[in-house]
Amino acid sequence: MTDNDLDRSYSALCESLASVGESKGELFLSMVCLSLMARYERAEDVLTLIDNVHAQCAAEVEDGA
Repeated sequence: MTDNDLDRSYSALCESLASVGESKGELFLSMVCLSLMARYERAEDVLTLIDNVHAQCAAEVEDGA
């Protein structure tokens, strides 16, 4: 994916998230994640992504503490 494609995709995600509202934000993100995960052939690839994001979030929590 090019930088432009990534920017367009991120912008569309943000706009859609804002459009559905805070009350449905978690549901929206969960549905997007499940749709994207379904495109992978192996669970290991998805699990690696989840582990990486989890580690990044945990590091941010530690830095903010």
